[in-house]
Amino acid sequence: MLNLHLGNIGQIIQLAIAPVFLLTGVGTNLTVLTNRLARIIDRSRVLEEIVTSQGDKGLTPIMRIELDELYQRSHLINRAITLSSTCALLVCLVIAALFLGDALGLQLDKIIAALFVLAVLALVGSFIFFLREIFVATKTLRRQREHGAKFLP
Repeated sequence: MLNLHLGNIGQIIQLAIAPVFLLTGVGTNLTVLTNRLARIIDRSRVLEEIVTSQGDKGLTPIMRIELDELYQRSHLINRAITLSSTCALLVCLVIAALFLGDALGLQLDKIIAALFVLAVLALVGSFIFFLREIFVATKTLRRQREHGAKFLP
C-alpha cells in the first residue's frame, strides 16, 4: 500500500524541482520554435499565393530559391519542435517516475537516469536543428542582400 510521509513528499518535491525548471526552459524553447514556424508559413503562403494567382511564371528565380529555403527551414523547425516536445514528455516521465518510485518503493533510479539522459539528448538535438534553421535563414538574407532582391509586397 501507499505509505507516504510528509517528509518523503518534501524530498520528492525537492528532487522534482530541477526537472521542472528544465521543463520551463523547454516550454520557452517551444514558444520560440513555433513562432519561427509561423513566420516561415506566413512567408511561404505569400509566395504560394503568387504561384496560384500568376502561375509559375510569377515567381522570379530568387523567389523560387527562397521558397525552397522556406520548405527546408520548415522541415528543420518541425524536427526541432518534435525533439523539444519529446524532451518535455521525457521530463514529465522523470517527474512521474520520481513520485511513483518513492511512493511505491520501486527502484526506478536507472530508469529515471535513462529518461533524463534521453531528455537532455533530445534537447541537444532540438538545438542542433534550430541552429541549422538559423543558418539557412541567414543564408537567405545574405543572398537577398547580395543580389539586391527586394522583399515581396
